[in-house]
Amino acid sequence: MGPRDHFATRLGFILAAAGSAVGLGNIWKFPFMAGQNGGGAFLIIYLAFVLTIGFSVMLAEFTIGRAGQRNPVGAFRALKGGAWPAVGGLGVVAGFVILSFYSVVGGWTLAYAIKAATGALASNDPETLGAAFGAFISEPEGVIGFHTLFMVLTGGIIAGGVRGGIERASRILMPVLVVLVIVLAGRAVTLEGAAKGIDFFLTPDFSKVTWGTVNAALGQAFFSLSLGMGAMLTYASYLDKQVNLPKTAAQVTILDTTFAVIAGFMVLPAVFAFGFDPAAGPGLTFITLPAVFAQMPAGQVFAFLFFALLAIAALTSAVSIMEPVVAYLIDERRMPRRWAALLSGVMIWALGVPSALSLGPWKDMTIGGKGFLDAMDYLASNIMLPTGGVLIALFVGWSISARAQEEAQSDGSHPFPLIRVWIFICRFVAPAAVAWVLISGL
Repeated sequence: MGPRDHFATRLGFILAAAGSAVGLGNIWKFPFMAGQNGGGAFLIIYLAFVLTIGFSVMLAEFTIGRAGQRNPVGAFRALKGGAWPAVGGLGVVAGFVILSFYSVVGGWTLAYAIKAATGALASNDPETLGAAFGAFISEPEGVIGFHTLFMVLTGGIIAGGVRGGIERASRILMPVLVVLVIVLAGRAVTLEGAAKGIDFFLTPDFSKVTWGTVNAALGQAFFSLSLGMGAMLTYASYLDKQVNLPKTAAQVTILDTTFAVIAGFMVLPAVFAFGFDPAAGPGLTFITLPAVFAQMPAGQVFAFLFFALLAIAALTSAVSIMEPVVAYLIDERRMPRRWAALLSGVMIWALGVPSALSLGPWKDMTIGGKGFLDAMDYLASNIMLPTGGVLIALFVGWSISARAQEEAQSDGSHPFPLIRVWIFICRFVAPAAVAWVLISGL
């Protein structure tokens, strides 16, 4: 084993970590979750969770990762041992499960970018587009083909290493992502009739809030910040000791949240402007939005830009979800990076095949009343990630509290004024809130 690979610059790390956080969770999932859960009320609850529990758990992951200098399993073992490495194992498994279905949806975005470029989405009738989407996701060859392509792209970046693969890709893809999001949001909010969508998104209607809304907002905060899956922990293990961890965690959290809010402005005003249903669910992206683009001047161009944006966001997140699995094989199984990327890529791809087929030939196969893809999403987002988050917070708050405070402050070179507040949140607030929401959600 040679020396551990590291990010070349702090900016490279921030872009990679933000790329991890900014993904389908923000651009695909957040707008339809807001649409289904009362708009502004969901936004406020989501922001509250992100800025308190989300930031605290992210800083906890950064602290464990940099102190442990290993993959999630190895980091917990290096810092404490006992049963704790199993928490890291849960993160690795969660990432494995998430990427299996995430890659399927990532494949849809690649396919739709091609469809948009060729004019295949040029219809303003949601029923026609809905039928086309239904036909696409139920046809095994195309869906599995694009799932395969997406996993090949992800594995290719990972195989290039931390500097040559992850950091280089993030430095190119993240600025492109920023430009595309701003252009598309600017177009959406200037549409005639967009004001209703802006009003819906910014004006809270707390009568729509249920425990399901609160549960959805917390799950969304964890999913969109890439928490509880070992991604942030693993990325932080490639950080130098002089990096200011609280400042970096704050920057990544704010970047991610800004993307989610801009995505809301990109989708919801456009949906309202053309009189569509904001609560259309996952189909909002693949059915409603193409109908919206078809009614805009230069709609084909905006449709292509949107799905290209979605594919790039999916890819930057997929890379971070796969890296803990690869890091585990490198650190614990002494496997060369390229072989680790190939083996984990093939295994994740294979688990993704039932998800790819669950909306077509295997749609009658259900787990707990849900299709395979939805069941994998529920298992990961609503159970594994929050559980991992609680255990990470408890580990930092109680088990390695003194060591964590030293690491978070870079052994005194970066004092953190809110260090006691952070430890208090890790000890009491995050575990209680997440456990309560987890139990009410079940």
